[in-house]
Amino acid sequence: MSDVSYPKKNRLSTFLRADIQPRYTDWLLLACCFTSGVVDSTIYNAYNTFVSMQTGQSLSPPSISISYSHKEYTGNTIFVGLGASNQNPRPYGWARSLTSIGCFIIGSFLFARLNRLLGSKKRGTLILSFLLQVVMLILTAALVTGGAIAGIPEDPFSTSEAETEWTQEVPIVLLSIQSAGQIVASRALGFNEIPTVVITSLICDMMSDPKLFLLRNEKRDRRLLAFVLTMVGAIAGGWITKGTGDIYASLWIAAGIKLGIAGAWVFWGDEVVSS
Repeated sequence: MSDVSYPKKNRLSTFLRADIQPRYTDWLLLACCFTSGVVDSTIYNAYNTFVSMQTGQSLSPPSISISYSHKEYTGNTIFVGLGASNQNPRPYGWARSLTSIGCFIIGSFLFARLNRLLGSKKRGTLILSFLLQVVMLILTAALVTGGAIAGIPEDPFSTSEAETEWTQEVPIVLLSIQSAGQIVASRALGFNEIPTVVITSLICDMMSDPKLFLLRNEKRDRRLLAFVLTMVGAIAGGWITKGTGDIYASLWIAAGIKLGIAGAWVFWGDEVVSS
């Protein structure tokens, strides 16, 4: 029996430790851009806080979102800054934004160390990284679906500190940590032009590209697609939240997309090592 089990174990170990072929993996990262748009527009509607774009702008237009016309479309860093002068429109809104920033930093640290420990391009590392993101998305979606954590509040702009829902910190913590896994993966796979969680620098880099107007320019094309898909994801998140009246549907969809990405790594080709 032992003679049979060891070869199987070795085959599995070899399979998981193999470096994947980076070619075409940018399509999976572009799917992450769509996911970021869906999740960020949804969470911003519910908690007035971003979980991916820590310094970005909301891409969900007020006309299609259940948000309110006097919302400010700025990033978490600005929310924290306004909170320092007591000008954040929601009680303890700065605390949610600060939580998101801090957990994104923690997530970046943890996912980067995971890549360094196991090997950034190894199949097992990528599968594990995205499964961890899926688990955090599913856990958040399940908590909201089950009613343990409130989704869309009845009055998102209540000024009463007594009505502050501190349970909302849980989704912010989980979703901010998982979103860091995307950008770490984009760096590991060598697609720095698709950060998946930020739009500002992406647009700047695209407009600064000296080859911007060339017919063939893969980096420009990736940046453009990343921007469009993030926008489409934000619009989709707005409509889904508006249609369901809650945030759980968007979270389940995001979890499904990332589960598909995790599964894709299982079937991805190995990197060919030239002798």
